[in-house]
Amino acid sequence: MNIFSDTVTLSRMQFALTAIFHMLWPVLSTGMAIYLVVVEGLWLKTRNPNYYYHARFWSKLYVLNFGIGVASGLPMEFQFGTNWAPFSEAVGDFFGSILGFEGAMAFMLEAGFLGIMLFGWERVHPAVHYLATIMVAFGANLSTFWILVANSWMQSPSGGEMVNGKFVVSDYFEAILNPFMAKSVSHMFLATLETSLFVIGGISAWYIINQRHQAFFARSLKIVLAVAIAVTPLQIYVGHLSAEQVYRYQPTKLAAMEAKWETSPAGQPADWSLLALPNEKQEFNPWEITIPNGLGYILEFKANLSEPVQGLKEWPVNERPRMVGLIYYSFRVMSGIGFFLAGLMVWSLLQWLIGNLSPEKISQRKWLLRTWIFAAPLGYIAVESGWIVRCVGRQPWAVYKQVRTVDAASNLPASNVLTSLICFAVIYSTLLVAALYFGSRIIRRGPKLDLPLPHSEDKVAMSTEQANFVKDQRPVEAQQ
Repeated sequence: MNIFSDTVTLSRMQFALTAIFHMLWPVLSTGMAIYLVVVEGLWLKTRNPNYYYHARFWSKLYVLNFGIGVASGLPMEFQFGTNWAPFSEAVGDFFGSILGFEGAMAFMLEAGFLGIMLFGWERVHPAVHYLATIMVAFGANLSTFWILVANSWMQSPSGGEMVNGKFVVSDYFEAILNPFMAKSVSHMFLATLETSLFVIGGISAWYIINQRHQAFFARSLKIVLAVAIAVTPLQIYVGHLSAEQVYRYQPTKLAAMEAKWETSPAGQPADWSLLALPNEKQEFNPWEITIPNGLGYILEFKANLSEPVQGLKEWPVNERPRMVGLIYYSFRVMSGIGFFLAGLMVWSLLQWLIGNLSPEKISQRKWLLRTWIFAAPLGYIAVESGWIVRCVGRQPWAVYKQVRTVDAASNLPASNVLTSLICFAVIYSTLLVAALYFGSRIIRRGPKLDLPLPHSEDKVAMSTEQANFVKDQRPVEAQQ
């Protein structure tokens, strides 16, 4: 099959491109907004100017990510009406309303308070400004909540049934609180926060290793590390719960994640595949490294399985995911990065406890700082890999066991979809180059440590004298 003449494949490629690109930006902005709440709170509590300068510096990177996220997110949502109109018609009564909540309830909240957070330092009371920062962070993470509600419902549709090709909602709250929702929202919330922490930590390490504002960025690195102590192990645990969820509700996805072709019966141990080369045509792994009895311990913390783990051969080819190798290695990349970041956290914590992260000594920890710089983009890779597992592993279903992907795509000329795909690729490449340029310029310039503090005592007092009335000198017709 020629993919350039297949509308469904091209529409999937276009949505994948827009989704993968868009995901880069809210991942950082949602987590960084929480960091801004922390540092501004420390500024208000301690009146230490360093925390104020941190808030001003990191908010520049925040607004850059916010802007690119808005520009790239809107075309992605419009595709539900252009490339995926049958999908919208079938499930739009629920799915469309959830996306509406995300726009009207979350995005508008974030955007409405963003101006006060960025430009209100000298214009509003400090408590009002802090409230604006909190509302920006709340709106950003509320947006994540609604998006994950919508996607989780696609993974485990509930709260209604399909009637004549259309999903009819009988219990709206049951649909929102679908089986995948709680763990998916938690997993993504921790992913955005963890990614942001290591980006901030990596940038801080870059400044320190280049001997620029070492004491200033040693402080931000310690703040990041203090939060990462809780976030990194918790993310691993929630990730394990998410895998158990897949084990229960989506056995075909689990089989693809493990490149498992044969069924492992209940009551017996099962090996876990560490690395393999899946062969979809011949339905086996010609090369594989396994850990004896490992699968039972990963899924249930014991050797023998309580329930069978079904292999891909249990389903017809048209009922199971394709691109098994992509799903298999995406899952391992995501998991491996999670453990790597947790290990970096432990290493950094030990260095902190023995006093090696003080402003005087931290620049001597070259390998630790280089590792933080190396770790800065890893969170993005882990998030993108996780979404590949989540969405590609759901195939061949757009809505699991309810709407097939091939039936969800609009009947468009393949040439039209190919044209829009190329246009998106060009535009998004331009946006990426622009974002990297402006982001690197912000980092190269560094923080402005000579900014006047808001509401400082030496600020010129506002005049309280009564103003004189000046009569309008314009012609009468111009005054109307």
